[in-house]
Amino acid sequence: MPSSPSQHLMPTYARAPVSFQKGAGATLWDSDGVEYLDAIAGVAVTNLGHSHPAITEAICAQAGELLHTSNMFGIAWQQKLADKLCRQSGMENAFFCNSGAEANETALKLSRLHAQHRGIAQPQVLVMENSFHGRTFATLAATGNPAVHRGFEPLFPGFVRVPYNDIAAAQAAAKDHPNLVAVLVEPVQGEGGVRRASTEYFQALRALATENHWLLMVDEVQTGMGRTGEWFGYQHAGIQPDVITLAKGLGNGVPIGACLARGQAAELFAPGNHGSTFGGNPLACRVACTVVDVMLAQGIPARAAHLGRLLLQGLQQALAQQPQVVDVRGHGLMVGIEMDAPCTHLVARALQKERLLITVTRERTIRLLPPLICSEDEIAEIVRRVARLLKTDALEREVADSNKACAAR
Repeated sequence: MPSSPSQHLMPTYARAPVSFQKGAGATLWDSDGVEYLDAIAGVAVTNLGHSHPAITEAICAQAGELLHTSNMFGIAWQQKLADKLCRQSGMENAFFCNSGAEANETALKLSRLHAQHRGIAQPQVLVMENSFHGRTFATLAATGNPAVHRGFEPLFPGFVRVPYNDIAAAQAAAKDHPNLVAVLVEPVQGEGGVRRASTEYFQALRALATENHWLLMVDEVQTGMGRTGEWFGYQHAGIQPDVITLAKGLGNGVPIGACLARGQAAELFAPGNHGSTFGGNPLACRVACTVVDVMLAQGIPARAAHLGRLLLQGLQQALAQQPQVVDVRGHGLMVGIEMDAPCTHLVARALQKERLLITVTRERTIRLLPPLICSEDEIAEIVRRVARLLKTDALEREVADSNKACAAR
């Protein structure tokens, strides 16, 4: 059995009573040797699965050579990674950090410099309701979730919030707020309930940003690195942003974030404007280079698109008769199952009864983010276990409702 939480850890997480000791592909084993199927990939991080041999080899090799020198000196693996990412994204340069929140902070700092160059003293950034961009002060303020704001007010100023996937609202904001200098948007709102922006919306945002001299900044922290079926989520719309942010799947578990820029945005930073002690160190960048190489060699984005269709169709069919299921939606290997009532209890039940890792976001949406290297059989098994989980839950709800009715008589 896993040990109880340490009294010396800050209580920032409601941890499940399980501790994993080993992983391979989409499989995890806990400290008692019990096997689980991982349908969240560390929240869209271990896209290539656990203990991938090429990743393991890169970590071991680099650990035996050099871990850190600081950004006061050239880092060859950093330059290689920047080249690879810019080639896949159409961007021009990169800044490396340690997380998605840091990458989004970098993008927001670029928007401030952009405003300065335009002579705007009180700049604002257009952001979306139900978004999530991080938990630092600036990214927290950009995030459109009142629950994560609570206790941290007053929020960092400089944001204008509008409904997601609503171009009319964005156009109205452009007229009403002349100090807008950028827009920050996710291709799919993962934390917001797995909601995808339409192609038309992204194309209209690109046109609006160009017309108003804004930076179009796309948060690809969860959607990037193949998860939606393309290398980056914005590529489905055939547009090119000015700034994109990455993290999560970029390092397959080794902490790394990146902010990529092009055009005027690529020329804003100068020495001293920004920095990171650990960002872009040799270990993280070599691992990320290996992630990109494996994705290219194995056609991972196309595989994610194929597996995503199997998962979505399988769940839609299996859950069609479940009355508590409001909607099943997805994009690539990001799938959300919206329920008619809060369902956070299902995370623990899936773990205990089905040996399946899931998450619940916005209280009512089960979110599935399997590794992109899953087999078709593993995708089918995820469908079976989720269907079984929800069928059992529905039966228990019926019994509970019946008992309440009897007690009321």
